[in-house]
Amino acid sequence: MKLIDLAREISCELESGPPDLNITSAAGLDIAGPSDVSFLANPKYTPQVQVTQAGAVILTHGVDIKRSDIAILRAKDAYVAYTLALRVFFPSPPIVPCLHPAAVIDESAQVDKNVEIHANVVIGKNCIVESGVKLLPNVTIYDGVKIGRDTVIHSGVSVRENCEIGARCIIQNNSTIGSHGFGYARTSDKKWLKIPQVGRVVIEDDVEIGANSSIDCASVGESRIKRGTKIDNLVQIGHSCTIGEDALICAQTGLAGSSVIGDRVILAGQVGIAGHLKVGDDAVLTAKSATSHDVEPGKTISGIPGFDNRDWLRSTAAFRRLGDMAKKLRELQERIIKLEQK
Repeated sequence: MKLIDLAREISCELESGPPDLNITSAAGLDIAGPSDVSFLANPKYTPQVQVTQAGAVILTHGVDIKRSDIAILRAKDAYVAYTLALRVFFPSPPIVPCLHPAAVIDESAQVDKNVEIHANVVIGKNCIVESGVKLLPNVTIYDGVKIGRDTVIHSGVSVRENCEIGARCIIQNNSTIGSHGFGYARTSDKKWLKIPQVGRVVIEDDVEIGANSSIDCASVGESRIKRGTKIDNLVQIGHSCTIGEDALICAQTGLAGSSVIGDRVILAGQVGIAGHLKVGDDAVLTAKSATSHDVEPGKTISGIPGFDNRDWLRSTAAFRRLGDMAKKLRELQERIIKLEQK
């Protein structure tokens, strides 16, 4: 692809370099070659620009490099532009409509002809599978499930009864959608009585769910993951939770039952949310944080228990000095004792 054509595709301005330079791929600064486009978004990688072999580099407006032998593309956001370039050179493969003979599909299921269904896929009673869906080997679809257009479900995934998956979703390997929530009532003789879990999970359009994650069905009603949310690997979402639009939930995060997560919330790795809490729109919980109280919209919190990130940073800075502070306190105590003895 000519550089000028790539610039047009990824909404960049060609600032310098030959418009007809042939670009065949996109790669990081450290591995890019003369026919690759790369990018600089994080200042800590600036030294790599001086030695990179890339043919072109995407830069955000206001960022300059001291190289005249590399073509420059200007972008509002270099990282986004580079992502678009990757999508140009590495597009998702189109589906190949097929039905593997080892797949098992109940006769009551409505399966569009334009679908790709691999070996050992099982589709239960009264399911609906729309056009463009790809089901990789060993996917299990329980009774009453609906799967929207152009959704891809990777091998080993189980979608439990009556759940609904929207359009253009991606569910990575071995995740489970709609497993029973962790709900028990304690009897008078201190035994645990299982609470029936009769709800379902609804996943809206353009949601991605990472590998080995679990989204529990509601005890009654539904657990809902709203449009555009991205969920990492090894995430646990408890029963009756609601996740807002365009939320980002990173690996090993756990949400207890009936949590309500707002739009555009970011939960970093290993965050814990106690049950029946609300996290407001645009809030951020930094890695390894946990909260047992509601979080206001737009707030950034850290720590266990979580509190304002700025206060947490000051507290952790003080914590590192506790040893010296204790030593100075002992010295002051000894001086006071000596003064009192005079």
